[in-house]
Amino acid sequence: MTTSTNTFSLTRREDGIALLTMDVPGESMNTLKAEFVPQMTELLAEIRNDSSIKGLVVISGKKDSFVAGADISMLDACDTSEKASELSAAGHKVFAELEALPMPVVAAIHGACLGGGLELALACHKRVCSDDAKTQLGLPEVQLGLLPGSGGTQRLPKLIGIAKALDMMLTGKQLRPKQALKLGLVDDVVPNTILLEAAIKLVQSGKSRKPRKRNMQELALETSHVGRNILFDQALKQVERKTKGNYPAPLRIIETVRIGADEGMAAGLATESRYFGELVMTPESAALRSIFFATTEMKKETGAADAKPRALNKAVVLGGGLMGGGIASVTVSKAKIPVRVKDISQQGLSNALSYAYKLLSKGVQRRHMTPTQRDQQLSLMSTTVDYVGVKDADIVVEAVFEDLNLKHQMVQDIERECSEHTVFASNTSSLPIGKIASVASRPENVIGLHYFSPVEKMPLVEVIAHQKTSPETIATTVAFARKQGKTPIVVQDGAGFYVNRILALYMNEAAQLLLEGNEVEALDRSLVKFGFPVGPITLLDEVGIDVGAKIAPILEAELGPRFKAPAAFDRLLSDDRKGRKNGRGFYLYSKPKLLDRLQRKPQKQVDTSVYKVLGITPGTSSEYGNLAERCVVQMLNEAVRCLEEGIISSARDGDIGAIFGIGFPPFLGGPFRYIDSLGAANLVTILKGYQQHFGERFAPAPMLELMASEQRKFYR
Repeated sequence: MTTSTNTFSLTRREDGIALLTMDVPGESMNTLKAEFVPQMTELLAEIRNDSSIKGLVVISGKKDSFVAGADISMLDACDTSEKASELSAAGHKVFAELEALPMPVVAAIHGACLGGGLELALACHKRVCSDDAKTQLGLPEVQLGLLPGSGGTQRLPKLIGIAKALDMMLTGKQLRPKQALKLGLVDDVVPNTILLEAAIKLVQSGKSRKPRKRNMQELALETSHVGRNILFDQALKQVERKTKGNYPAPLRIIETVRIGADEGMAAGLATESRYFGELVMTPESAALRSIFFATTEMKKETGAADAKPRALNKAVVLGGGLMGGGIASVTVSKAKIPVRVKDISQQGLSNALSYAYKLLSKGVQRRHMTPTQRDQQLSLMSTTVDYVGVKDADIVVEAVFEDLNLKHQMVQDIERECSEHTVFASNTSSLPIGKIASVASRPENVIGLHYFSPVEKMPLVEVIAHQKTSPETIATTVAFARKQGKTPIVVQDGAGFYVNRILALYMNEAAQLLLEGNEVEALDRSLVKFGFPVGPITLLDEVGIDVGAKIAPILEAELGPRFKAPAAFDRLLSDDRKGRKNGRGFYLYSKPKLLDRLQRKPQKQVDTSVYKVLGITPGTSSEYGNLAERCVVQMLNEAVRCLEEGIISSARDGDIGAIFGIGFPPFLGGPFRYIDSLGAANLVTILKGYQQHFGERFAPAPMLELMASEQRKFYR
């Protein structure tokens, strides 16, 4: 006999075991919605009152998803913290009813089991999951500026221990099946083909389960009030070190777990509900949720209206250097598309293969894949020093030196050697795509595809269309980038495109501040505290001082004198300082001495001789204004200019590009959301103050002044 609602169905088997199946109509994945609470409450009452039901299996009706979490959009309907807390309390009630069922309840998990989905599984008495790569378990609410709101902060620590639970909740990490089993989060891992059968066996074995074995240190820390205080104090210090106080959710997670551990589950749940409501209403959570919605929306777009991508069955990468090797690696490992790497030397090809092997081997070391799977992926990569085996390429990604003549040669070679439909995508970071396409007989196939280094880690790519790029080429390139696991934004052609253009003024202003007598550490510390992952001087060392020196003149020539880099920086190159790549930059890159380590001196130390090279005396600045503010307002102003000029098509794309491309603080939502929170009029006032003090490089963008006068925002 089967009882059904719109989303849930209850099927009774002859052996007394019932299946509670969740299948949200019209959706590819299950998500929890507020309107499901009455349906679940009604079904749970029916189960509780049916003496013929001896056990229950909770399972998904979706092919590759258990429950991917709660429907985040319902939070936007909450205009007070009390309303958001009520959503949390409703989840508490229904999951408590599930947990209190008198018969054994087992969650059968295949696919995404995240957020509210994992909280649902935690309310079951036992859990079994498939060994499929699509199965992942986690509580990622912190990434949305929230805490788990349906009992996760209380049930997870009880199941796997406080330290392990805090690690999961504070990072939002997602566990693979074997990791979940080792941690005690699930009771068994089986092939998906026998998942239901295994869940039924777990039901038949009863409610009781063996708790995860704790080592002596865990027991000492977690079973006494004093030990727990030490554990929570350590967690607080780590959070402060990582977040610089910019994210409230981690602190609330720690406090909620602490109250539950010290005062019991009822107090913990009450705290969880209250804090959940408060966090929903914070600007940080609103900004982080906006990023989630933006990236979700972008996944549905082709990048060009009414254009469909061509099939992608084979790729070619020109150049076996770090960028080429990285691009080839993500093509085989993420996109699972065969790639042929072409270089002028066997050494370059060897480097590309070695790079890919090392990256894939990290997956083996972390047990994310087997050696056989690594070798199968690596077999998708082939190499050549001639244009052999490239005729059938659907897309060619060029990753050679930033030399226009060389790139012209690459375009002509590919048009000669490949088909008339082959897309030629240049990974240039500064050269206009229109200039690269100027020698092409098929310019409609030429496009920019700007990756950020290191390719395997950086999530963003800029897809750069010049005036003659066809919509189909744009759509195909966007599809290719998505297959590689990237978030692409489509930008129009122009020097520096979008990301490097807004970054350049930010970096230039940091350089100006340095030359005014500010210390390297003070500059980096100021911007890290503001919310950037690294400071601007550290970033310059990482990118390469020589790379910055090449890009600056191009930007100045195309965009005007506000992009002029400080002339004093030429002295760095004269002193052979390129940054981390040659061990000579602003910081020292030799291994710290044993005595320094014993004395706990900072591992990253400034090479103080750099001040003499630049002819400055550190600590002598009498700067006007705030260090971080001077750098950031330059970036904000230039972002508005890019929107004004049509380099980016929307504020949304500009926000995603800045966050994913250069680490603009996510809790601020991106440059445009941050301008909205500051107020355009306030930003104009700040810029004009600096303009009077430092000159025209701070002149507000015309669009910004117009928005200030009309009191408009980029987002309504």
